[in-house]
Amino acid sequence: MRIAMIGGGYVGLVSGACFAEFGTEVVIVETDRDKLDALRAGSIPIYEPGLDKIVSANTEAGRLTFTEDLASAIETVDAVFIAVGTPTRRGDGHADLTYVYEAARQIARHARTGLLVVTKSTVPVGTGREVARILRSERPDLAFSVASNPEFLREGNAIGDFMRPDRVIIGIDGTARDGGAHATALMRQLYRPLYLIETPIVMTDLETAELTKYAANAFLAMKVTFINEMADLCERLGGNIHDVARGMGLDQRIGRKFLHAGPGYGGSCFPKDTRALTAIARDAGAPSRLVETTVAVNEARKAAMAERVIALCGGSVHGKTIAVLGLTFKPDTDDMREASSLPLIHRLVEEGATIRAYDPEGMNAARPLLPGAVEYALSAQDAALGADALIVLTEWNVFRALAPARLLSAMRGRVIADFRNIWEPAAMREAGFSYHSIGRP
Repeated sequence: MRIAMIGGGYVGLVSGACFAEFGTEVVIVETDRDKLDALRAGSIPIYEPGLDKIVSANTEAGRLTFTEDLASAIETVDAVFIAVGTPTRRGDGHADLTYVYEAARQIARHARTGLLVVTKSTVPVGTGREVARILRSERPDLAFSVASNPEFLREGNAIGDFMRPDRVIIGIDGTARDGGAHATALMRQLYRPLYLIETPIVMTDLETAELTKYAANAFLAMKVTFINEMADLCERLGGNIHDVARGMGLDQRIGRKFLHAGPGYGGSCFPKDTRALTAIARDAGAPSRLVETTVAVNEARKAAMAERVIALCGGSVHGKTIAVLGLTFKPDTDDMREASSLPLIHRLVEEGATIRAYDPEGMNAARPLLPGAVEYALSAQDAALGADALIVLTEWNVFRALAPARLLSAMRGRVIADFRNIWEPAAMREAGFSYHSIGRP
């Protein structure tokens, strides 16, 4: 089987490389010349553990290729996946589908009969129908099929999520002339390696598949926001959020995942998808109050983190040097999108602080997003040198191993705001720090 993937970004590159690992011939279409040149040269433009090895192996085997020529890419493929960006549209929270619909138009111009067009991007309900309408409008003579196959890839664990997923969601256009039989057969063939390991594969309609992705991410965002509010309550009442989360997570109806208190969720999915779902629900006349509140509470929480730091520093950070460990929204990625570090650092700089930051992978991506008052350190220890206070914003494993005594000797001040709870409070206080974490006594 041979497929094309339009978009060499996070979703397109990971999905394309993993399909190639399954034995499928994959061509990735990327119009960004710099990114395309990098991919052809064997350089991965994003940080994702294990991705470089899979890309390299399948490129060498001839199963994975890269091009900017969409016409040649889809000449002989059985299916083409749309994996372009769907950023939040300015002003109303909806997903911007400009790139999706432009991809559909280009596909229509060059498609051969019998082509299956699959949306892999996260798209609102109705997008698959609109893609089909565009294809019919551009090429009334074209026989084609449409499907929705949303991705559920966690940054930092995307390879495992694709190769050993909890489930695969496939939405088929049942209104097609053949009732969706052609699309169903192709998608089952494509995912045959996962059928063999008995992965649950949910076959449904377009609208349900599109909505499932938003519903899943919104629910997980609500779990994160809920445990953050419980952490605030623990701080007021003397409880321990780690034990609360463990006690909750052992209930199989709730589960342990996404119950880690912190400075608020970020990244490429949760902020964008929760905003989009609230817009979809509002337009449909069935507003989602829970998700709307989740969005508002999370934004307020990220803004409040800077105020916590200012209070811990005696009410002012003017003229002080603040060490920041971790910039990305989570470990094992270089993604800075909606990272909690951004509003916090901007606020501290506005208040006159000098920031010295270190992140194992995210500093290049952070530079254009942060003000000139930010200095970038060579290591975590270097960031702490002469600092009046230190903040932990991303739970990279390398930070967990830092010796308290070495931090103490490097820093000028004694304040630590551990917003990821990576250290034990008793040990840090015994070392001589004024240590503050999230939701722990």
